[in-house]
Amino acid sequence: MSKIINVKENGNPIYDIRIENDYKALGSVLRELGTSGHRVCIVSDTTISAHYMNEVVEIVKDYSSLVETFTLHPGEEYKNLNSVQSLYKYLIESKFDRKDFLIALGGGVVGDLTGYVAATYLRGISFIQLPTTLLSMVDSSIGGKTGVDFDAYKNMVGAFKQPKAVYINTSTLKTLTPRLYHSGFGEVTKYGYIQDQPFDAWLRENVEALMNMEPEALEYMIYKSCDNKRIVVEEDPTEKGIRATLNFGHTLGHAIEKLMNFQLLHGECVSIGMVAAAYMSYKRNMISKDDLDTITETLKKFELPVSVNGLNADMVVETTKNDKKMDAGKIKFILLDGIGHAVIDDTVTQEEMLEGFSYVAEQLD
Repeated sequence: MSKIINVKENGNPIYDIRIENDYKALGSVLRELGTSGHRVCIVSDTTISAHYMNEVVEIVKDYSSLVETFTLHPGEEYKNLNSVQSLYKYLIESKFDRKDFLIALGGGVVGDLTGYVAATYLRGISFIQLPTTLLSMVDSSIGGKTGVDFDAYKNMVGAFKQPKAVYINTSTLKTLTPRLYHSGFGEVTKYGYIQDQPFDAWLRENVEALMNMEPEALEYMIYKSCDNKRIVVEEDPTEKGIRATLNFGHTLGHAIEKLMNFQLLHGECVSIGMVAAAYMSYKRNMISKDDLDTITETLKKFELPVSVNGLNADMVVETTKNDKKMDAGKIKFILLDGIGHAVIDDTVTQEEMLEGFSYVAEQLD
């Protein structure tokens, strides 16, 4: 198994997304990138490090002058400027220069934080993504968005910084908890809803195979998800237009994530947000009731939540006003104009968002 997706910017290749089932080809990627003779710092968290750090270090040491490791505590609560400062200090004391490399070995928290440090340390050094969760494989490792949370406001501090390579080892999914694995489907299913109706149909036909991590289905799902994101990112690398459609379910989802103090995983909050946004689309006669019900039932089959309890609707909507996607005081809300076609709408009212959230607050799993 080996699949390569080439990502371009202005028509020029900038990096490859490589999908493998082990780390055996990582050395050839490092050789192509010219890491030999340079320092490499592998950033991970304590959970992922226990599984994969030694293996990756053994490979990297043959393609670098020195390998350093930096380990974070796991969890969204450590995706902050304190962690960034600690990594800056480590790199400075280890004398890393502009031609050295960072490697992000982990999920979205590790990838986003490492990418942000790579974008800002010495005004930018190279980094490589080694995502180990489904969510980071299909979403956060691709496209160059990096950042950290600030006072629980998600990704409020960030920068665009494209990786030099994304190397996906699908076997790392086997060490995820079921809940962490299922969370990734919050982003996977999104691609079907916003741009790829045939992929949505395929996902619904292959729920059992995907839940059982059957290799052929898993490989196809990851490949199609990555390719769907590539298509959008190539057209709009810095989110001036169509890239905003990737935020389907995220406006209310991020507000829920913050108000739940990150007790729900990102993909779980996106799932709830997608149901709310789908309901708002239905109320505008943009999708049918059958479409809304199918979306809801599909997310349930992937063991994702479609409702949330204990939150005040007014607080959720108020929190969306701190969303980084605000534009001149208006939220660029993503709605569905049929399955497989998302639209960006800045006319969504506070009342519509209240109604959308109330819908998911009333649902029973």
